[in-house]
Amino acid sequence: MMTKQEMRKMIRLRKQQHTADESSVVIARLKENPRFLQAQTLLIYSALPDEVQTQSLLDELTEAGKTVLLPKVVSSEDMELRRYTGTSSLQPGAYGIMEPVGERFTDYATIDIAVVPGMAFDAQGHRLGRGKGYYDRFLAKVPDVYKIGLCFSWQMVDEVPSEANDITMDEVMR
Repeated sequence: MMTKQEMRKMIRLRKQQHTADESSVVIARLKENPRFLQAQTLLIYSALPDEVQTQSLLDELTEAGKTVLLPKVVSSEDMELRRYTGTSSLQPGAYGIMEPVGERFTDYATIDIAVVPGMAFDAQGHRLGRGKGYYDRFLAKVPDVYKIGLCFSWQMVDEVPSEANDITMDEVMR
């Protein structure tokens, strides 16, 4: 089996071969998901250029009155959640990710769903992140939150190498 580092390298090569942005297709599928539709408080992500783009979805959900939370990296180990209130509430943060500047959100028990990016996923819900462990550490604090991994079809692999501290997704959408 490939190591996590080898798999990240393979995914980066695949990325170069797939220039078409399938984001709208993936987001359309997500918006049909019953759990996603029912959710009132959602943890989502502000996308990097090589991830399924979420900006229009963030705005739609906010306009619909949902509570939209985004991660903000606060140290080399931790991320915290902040409420998204519109593009004016974002500023470039760690790793070039647009992060919210609002108040910290700590009422984790109210989070209905977490939509999580990754470099690769498998059918068992294993996720390969970028190697820093932010999502695994955070999601371990909210074990009851329903987790949906979001990716492009070419990010699905037969088997993601996983370790005991890796958090598995409940569902992967592509």
